[in-house]
Amino acid sequence: MKKNWLFLSILFAFMLILAACNGGGGSGSDKGSGTDNTEKSGETEKSGESEATNDSLLPMEVTNEGDAIQGGTLRVGLVASSPFQGIFNYELYEDAYDSDILAYMTNSIFDVDGDFLITDKGAAKLEVDTDAKTATVTLQGDYKWSDGTPVTAEDLIYPYEIIGHPDYTGVRYDDDFRNIVGAEEYHNGKADTISGITKVDDKSIKIQFKKVSPAIYYGGDGLWGYAEPKHQLESIPVKDLLASDAVRKNPVTLGAFKLDKVVNGESVQLVANEHYFKGKPKVDKVVIEVVPPTSIGEALRTGKYDLATSYPTTQFDSIKSLENISVLGRPELSYSYIGFKLGKYDTTAKVNVFDEKSKMNNVELRQAIAFATDVEGVAEKFYQGLRVRGNSLIPPVFSFYDETLEGYHYNPEKAKELLDKAGFKDVDGDGIREDKDGKKFSIRLASMAGSETDEAIVEYFRQNWKEVGLDVQLTTGRLIEFNAFYDKVQADDPEIDMFMAAWNTGTNPSPAGLYSVGAEFNFSRYVSPELTKLLAAIDSEDAMDQEKRSKAFREWQEYMSDKAMVVPTFFRTEVIPVNKRVKNYNVDYANPTQLQDIELTADAPIK
Repeated sequence: MKKNWLFLSILFAFMLILAACNGGGGSGSDKGSGTDNTEKSGETEKSGESEATNDSLLPMEVTNEGDAIQGGTLRVGLVASSPFQGIFNYELYEDAYDSDILAYMTNSIFDVDGDFLITDKGAAKLEVDTDAKTATVTLQGDYKWSDGTPVTAEDLIYPYEIIGHPDYTGVRYDDDFRNIVGAEEYHNGKADTISGITKVDDKSIKIQFKKVSPAIYYGGDGLWGYAEPKHQLESIPVKDLLASDAVRKNPVTLGAFKLDKVVNGESVQLVANEHYFKGKPKVDKVVIEVVPPTSIGEALRTGKYDLATSYPTTQFDSIKSLENISVLGRPELSYSYIGFKLGKYDTTAKVNVFDEKSKMNNVELRQAIAFATDVEGVAEKFYQGLRVRGNSLIPPVFSFYDETLEGYHYNPEKAKELLDKAGFKDVDGDGIREDKDGKKFSIRLASMAGSETDEAIVEYFRQNWKEVGLDVQLTTGRLIEFNAFYDKVQADDPEIDMFMAAWNTGTNPSPAGLYSVGAEFNFSRYVSPELTKLLAAIDSEDAMDQEKRSKAFREWQEYMSDKAMVVPTFFRTEVIPVNKRVKNYNVDYANPTQLQDIELTADAPIK
């Protein structure tokens, strides 16, 4: 009864509107190799029982009647509470909002199948020699960049030279990248080239790896899934790329559309790329505009947009009966989580450094917080079966997900037992526990701003933790704007003890890019010899045996759950509204509508 009263009080105190959940390419239906598992998501909380993840709740495909018009403009609402950063480069972008825009002009060279394995249907094919530990990447045609310049093997090599460069300012130089022979020597300035990458001919390159594992077939082991226009970028120093017009204003790209206009942080206009290797798109333009989560439902009702990325799931009821749209859905390649700060990132050595003396380095404390978090309650009250409790750091859409893992169910009594065991006790009788030395103990939580409902849910969780005797205060005293939040988390702001965030994993299930020693996105900064060993086993040569790799995934998931340095909170179903003037639209990972094939049946979205 107490729990229901708390929920109702918060529910009436705030509007029932959820902030943007960015699902990584929710509206862009170009099925390329989004193998990079480092997209930061703008959603902070999701829901319920892991076994309830059910992609049949919503259809994945819609077909609308009517003859297609010639051309037209596809209008897309980019649901976000913050401006997009506008980093239109695959080596440098970091968040899922830029990813949604990039999807329309992608430089992806590989296609993947429904299991996210690289196929031979993309711009390039992959051939792996496991004995020689090499991969050969070959362009399968005479392709052109959006400016008409031919795509060559040099364009396949150049992304590696950007990421590995000593002056590279991005986050993708990690343990996976170091698996390329010669990458470390190049990055450390001891070599002018990456010795393990060679040009075979004008259309092919060969990459020598230190080891080859099953991850390579998903785009792992250091393999990069994108090309870059060397003719445009090579004259720009790598350290200046991020601020350059070639990245921000006029990128030369390979995808279905090319950038035409940018209003910084607000909107982009793209036009059809006549050189697209899969054929010129059937629509003339795409306009993508940032729209607040509080406004997107009404904008769809009044026919302002054809598609919406990251539609707020708590607003599902407001659009499910609209006659001018169809609502599609699919399981997201993502999860929400609570992370605990346990160290720092060494920007010079580019490694995570675990601090045994860190405030949150008490496993019983972290486990207690997990047990005290009423994820199931949030799922029941705020979502319509479209959010489920996360029991693992592997989303259910992957075959390596294990539904038998328990994870952390809401159990406040268990949380109290763990806190007692850890020595956190209420010494002065005020209902709040002191630390092991009897001193006042307060935890600083960082969470993203979005809408009133974000605040409501965070306040509900804070009340959960208070009920077991923990004082959790908001860093800065309020929820933090999306970009500022990730700036603080990534910089290991000392005012953050724990944080609520989300990852879009990409199509590579390997967790190394998020949790290894050299992964800058390992925001908890937890590292250990055992963790390194478990991650290595997942992407080892022995893991070519599917049974062994499945076992390695299971052992890693159990370890992460036990240590609770990162605790999954929610899996979710991506809600994709589609205006009924879009003739055909399919969001199934196995057979999505290709961007160049989108057609419209009217001059404007139907109202």
